[in-house]
Amino acid sequence: MTEAGAVSRIDQAATYLRGHGLRLAGEALVNFVLPVVIFDWAKPTYGEVGGLLASSAPPLLWSLVEFVRRRRVDALSMLVLAGIMLSLLAFLGGGGVRFLQLREKLVTALIGLVFLGSVAIGRPLIYQLARAGLARKSAAELAEFEALRGGRFFERTMTLMTLVWGFGLLGEAAIAAILVFVLPIRTYLMVGPVLGYAAMGGLSLWNVWFGKRQRRIGASRRARNLD
Repeated sequence: MTEAGAVSRIDQAATYLRGHGLRLAGEALVNFVLPVVIFDWAKPTYGEVGGLLASSAPPLLWSLVEFVRRRRVDALSMLVLAGIMLSLLAFLGGGGVRFLQLREKLVTALIGLVFLGSVAIGRPLIYQLARAGLARKSAAELAEFEALRGGRFFERTMTLMTLVWGFGLLGEAAIAAILVFVLPIRTYLMVGPVLGYAAMGGLSLWNVWFGKRQRRIGASRRARNLD
């Protein structure tokens, strides 16, 4: 990378932090700091299960506030809402603290299965999520995107992307399930969110890269009347 390119990347990062710094700090506080602090405070009085239940409140409340703040009803927001509701349900019922943590990770596994199930019925979920994102962004881009529907290359791309997300989420849930039994509860409260963000970040970056790659290939194929 040239010096000018490096400076440009730094400027882009600085601009992003200026625009999103407070939100990122809020997410770090809610998802990393507060759960550990609340668990340490509640554990002596309410035990490990009570402490874990209390520590789950900030992330869940944050998710609910973010959902309400956006005030949109589409495939993406419905998926987010389903995740929130499943997370709430995961903390109902009895059982030990390890099984409580496992039930929470079932949310990730279930969403992964939803992705895979959408492929099984011939309606890849990535298409619906991409359509929802473009509907927010630009009507022209949405129309261009929808015009591709039905093409073999486009359909294969949507299917492959959905499969990657489905298996990726299942993989993250499986790793987290192992860590639940390997790590102390307090350590897992710090490591678990890192694993989740890393998985979502990795899948999102791959999604952007692969999407751009497929758009270039698709445009070339259409120019040669191959699709």
